Amino acid sequence: MKKPIYILGVNAFHGDSSACLLKDGVLVAALEEERIRRAKHWAGMPSEAIKFCLGVAGIGISDVDHIGISRDPNAHLLQKLLFVLKTRPNPRTLIDRLRNRSKVSGFMDQLAEGLGVPVSAIHATLHNIEHHRAHMGSAFLVSPFDRAALLSVDGLGDFVSTMWGVGDGTRMDMQETVYYPHSIGFFYTALTQYLGFWKYGDEYKVMGLSAFGTPRYLPELRKLVRLLPRGRFALNLEYFSHAKEGITMTWNGGEPTIGKMFSDELVKLLGPARAKDEPLEKRHEDLAASIQALYEEVFFYILAELHQRTGCDALCFAGGTAQNSLANGKIFTRSPFKRVYVPPAGYDAGTAVGAAFCVWNETLGNPRSFVMDSPFWGAEYTDAELAAALKKAGLASVRYDDEKLYAVTAQALADGNIVGWFQGRTEWGPRALGNRSILANPCRPDMKEILNVKIKKREPFRPFAPSVLEEAVGDYFEETYPVPFMEKVYVIKPEKRAMLPAVAHADGTGRLQSVSKATNPRYWALIRAFGDITGVPMVLNTSFNENEPIVNRPEEAIDCFLRTKMDVLVLGNYYVERTN
Repeated sequence: MKKPIYILGVNAFHGDSSACLLKDGVLVAALEEERIRRAKHWAGMPSEAIKFCLGVAGIGISDVDHIGISRDPNAHLLQKLLFVLKTRPNPRTLIDRLRNRSKVSGFMDQLAEGLGVPVSAIHATLHNIEHHRAHMGSAFLVSPFDRAALLSVDGLGDFVSTMWGVGDGTRMDMQETVYYPHSIGFFYTALTQYLGFWKYGDEYKVMGLSAFGTPRYLPELRKLVRLLPRGRFALNLEYFSHAKEGITMTWNGGEPTIGKMFSDELVKLLGPARAKDEPLEKRHEDLAASIQALYEEVFFYILAELHQRTGCDALCFAGGTAQNSLANGKIFTRSPFKRVYVPPAGYDAGTAVGAAFCVWNETLGNPRSFVMDSPFWGAEYTDAELAAALKKAGLASVRYDDEKLYAVTAQALADGNIVGWFQGRTEWGPRALGNRSILANPCRPDMKEILNVKIKKREPFRPFAPSVLEEAVGDYFEETYPVPFMEKVYVIKPEKRAMLPAVAHADGTGRLQSVSKATNPRYWALIRAFGDITGVPMVLNTSFNENEPIVNRPEEAIDCFLRTKMDVLVLGNYYVERTN
């Protein structure tokens, strides 16, 4: 029997560190390190995620044939040198980048240390895959498209912020590149900081806040970004600090941080920056709307050029800004593209998958044989393990068969209860998509407030998402194209908004997830049962957590249930009601 080829994909020494494993070109497992370490956006060597992936396959690191890492320290060396000679950046920044480069260069040693094995036990060939190529691979090489336009828009990776081109079969040909320090991702991050949101990954808060404002600051913000020929753009660097002063970043095993990125000139232009504890005012809401509007101007300018140059009606999109679901939902109305694939992990975690498939398809020359139409690639637990976790916690439960479980849980939701829903394998990517979710009734006007008070304890302007049966999307939303990974915001039909107060944004939109019976039959059946009771085949879905990474293990789900005021916990087929 021919020995299978195993490829380990890794995103290391960067935010959202992660790992995945392929067996003969088919994904076996994928997981972010944060889910195990329990620190949001964990950065460093993802040794625990690697151990998990190897464990799913039942192999050791010595059985791995190839390792793809989504960083190439030798990429774009000329542009790096020219930047240093031209700008003479802060020495501290150079030292930080050199330290990070040395970690990538010493990858095998640190991998062996993290796994507790000698370096001699690792027989794999190491492949450094340029960061944006890995992003594009994470979208195109696992998409359903044979040919597509490719786009990666990020903050920064391997000295590049934006790259685009065309994919055909197993080939990805790059046509255009925007180099550091020009980055629309950094524009969004700097303005996110200006609005008082300083944590790594807080950009989604600006997206949520933007629904409450009007883009009246767009003329001022246009001074920050200039559109150039061929779909390119440039920042007006006097409003940013990263080019001259550098960026203070920490990627050393834990939650990453990024230092201040906006300059005093931005404050002169827009007025005082908001301190993180200051109340949000109408000015901040309008600024958020303006930030989003300017990002969309640049984004759709790129898409127009990309479509014209490739002639493709299919788009594969990844990179940190691929999580901007507001813009993604407008692709069909503001660009010529007719088909779109955004992977479940469009952000940096997904580059582990991209690096692995770049090795399989491009380096090794194998044909494509895998489509990622499901996000469920993480940890899974047996019925006995779920029962043992409940017993250890002293929780009484009832075990129902499937149909009874769906009926009882749907009735609990219809009655206004909040349900922790823990099923199957953990989601890959930042969204809870029906396996590690907190669910509620989207039709209750008070449900957003109840969830924020009882569970989430977060800013009241942040919206909750609707999970709707795939076949019913067109009944409630203006668009019908499937949204399996909650990666797009669609306009809710005006006549339906009043019946969905808990999931309708202030501007009449919703960040939906379309649920397919083929990819998640249990979640689909639960939503159908809820629809049978209420007439609305949709539930409110938010991540199963409380200011922490999404729960991974049943013990974490139980702990979250006990320390919050959740009403019901469903682990597999075990049903638990709160008694106090």
